[in-house]
Amino acid sequence: MQALFQAFGLNGSLILAQAVNFGIVLFALTYFLYKPINKVLEARQNKVAQGVEDAERAAEKLAQADTMASEKVSTAETEAEGIMTSARETAAAERARILKEAELRAANVAADAEARAHEASEKMFRESEKEVARLAMLAAEKILKKSSV
Repeated sequence: MQALFQAFGLNGSLILAQAVNFGIVLFALTYFLYKPINKVLEARQNKVAQGVEDAERAAEKLAQADTMASEKVSTAETEAEGIMTSARETAAAERARILKEAELRAANVAADAEARAHEASEKMFRESEKEVARLAMLAAEKILKKSSV
C-alpha cells in the first residue's frame, strides 16, 4: 500500500495530519457556527409558527365577532320589526278611536244643528201664527171701523 501512496505522491503522515486538522475544523465549525445558527433558525421557526397560530386565532376571533355581530344585527332587526308592528297597531287603534270620536262629535253637532233648526222653525211658525193673528185682528178692526163709520 505504501507503494500505491508513493505512486500517487501521497504521504501517510501528512494525510493523517490533514485528517486531524479536518476533524478539529469540523468540530469547531459545528460547535461555533452550526449549532448557534441552528438555534437561531429554530427560534425563528418557532416565532413564525407562533405568528401563524396567532393569526389563525385572530382569524377565528374575527369570524366569531362577525357571527356575533350578524346575530346582534338580526336580533336588532327583529326587535325593530316588532316595535314597528306594535307602533303601527297602536297608531291604527288610535286612528280608529279618533275617527270614532270625530264621527260621534259630528253626529252630535248634526243632531244639535237639526234640533236648533227644528226649534227655530217652530219658533218662526209660532211667530208667523201670531203675526197672522195680529194682522187678522188689524184687518177686522179696519173692517169694523169702516162699517161703523
